[in-house]
Amino acid sequence: MRNATLPIAFLLAAAVAAQRPSPAPPQGRSILVKGGTVHVGDGKTYDDGAVGFRNGIIDFVGYEYAVKAVYDTVIDAKGMQVYPGLILPDATLGLVEIDLVRATNDEAETGGLEPEVRACTAYNTDSKITPTVRSNGVLLAQITPRGNRISGTSCIVQLDAWDNNDAVVKADGGIHVNWPRAFAQTGWWAEQGGTDKVAADQRTEQLQELRAFFQRAKAYAGKTVPEKADLRLESMRGLFTGGKALFVHADAAREIQEAVLFAREMGVQRTVVVGGHDAWRVADLLRDKNVDVILQRLHSLPQREDEDPDLPYRLPLLLKERGIRFCLGYTGDMERMGARNLPFQAGTASAYGLGPEDALRAITLDAAAILGIDNRYGSLAPGKSATLFISTGDALDMRTNNVVRAYIDGRTISLDNRQKRLWKQYEERYGK
Repeated sequence: MRNATLPIAFLLAAAVAAQRPSPAPPQGRSILVKGGTVHVGDGKTYDDGAVGFRNGIIDFVGYEYAVKAVYDTVIDAKGMQVYPGLILPDATLGLVEIDLVRATNDEAETGGLEPEVRACTAYNTDSKITPTVRSNGVLLAQITPRGNRISGTSCIVQLDAWDNNDAVVKADGGIHVNWPRAFAQTGWWAEQGGTDKVAADQRTEQLQELRAFFQRAKAYAGKTVPEKADLRLESMRGLFTGGKALFVHADAAREIQEAVLFAREMGVQRTVVVGGHDAWRVADLLRDKNVDVILQRLHSLPQREDEDPDLPYRLPLLLKERGIRFCLGYTGDMERMGARNLPFQAGTASAYGLGPEDALRAITLDAAAILGIDNRYGSLAPGKSATLFISTGDALDMRTNNVVRAYIDGRTISLDNRQKRLWKQYEERYGK
């Protein structure tokens, strides 16, 4: 059986490699983008602004009239919008190519408590999906394993690289825990059922197992030189020393509260809630403990029958009003191919009270801060990476979004992808 799947895997890999654009070479000539509306990512904008960068690093951001330096290439962006590269958290991009082809599925390992599983080793830069995602301005992503009680360690990548070594921006940045659910939702997305309480004995056993493992990991981390090396426990060390964040996947208020208090009791230095449907209900706790939130996909149904239909759309505003830092994710059905819609999630948040610049911040600077890369990415500022894109219209509006140029670390990346090639192919055959 194993021998039969190998040729399939090789053929799939060859097909993928043959159809993805080649990664761009390092920036050579200095570039100035001028005349457009520059959205910094921190809430500020510059009409008739400019962004200049050399050797992959931004050296000017401001109004066009203030540019003093000379640049090799000047791009006229008059009437266009300039944005920082968008950041996709909690994603399986590059871990699964075709759901029904097992040889292309590498998002989960067998087991239960597997913190040593590293997403960066499984990340596939040859995915045909990735070019479609970056065509909408999504230029960085947090690649996250799935499944198990502790699913593994995530990494952050830029989306234009020859291999996973070149792609990694931050390796092993966080451990992901799926908190035991207190309630189980029945039915399916089109016809949701009721909410059933999970058996108390079963949940107690799961929590006890998790507690025992964290206690062992904390004791192990307290020893500079352990008597016996343990790969699983070694991978947890950063949680207690500050080198890694604990990403807890939980939605219900009870689960979030339990997880945050558990992390504090165990001595975890930094905690992030992923999902967070009820995060606004326990905002005081999250604010007091300095816990950030990666919100679930906004284009979702409410989780309870008695909730307002538009509650998912208003979650960003509810968190902002309560002083909670958050960013937007896209976890769920068809999440990899749908990840290109990340900017439109922010657009929905903007329409439901958050405001356009705060919505942009939720997929740029705040996302970078939550993932621990805001010193290099997330906003347009001198000294930061020249990772940005130009759109002829509002990038958060699906009606006008049209990315025409994009740069990662100053490299001019290709915006071609398989969907665009198919569109051109059939346009030539059938006409406009």
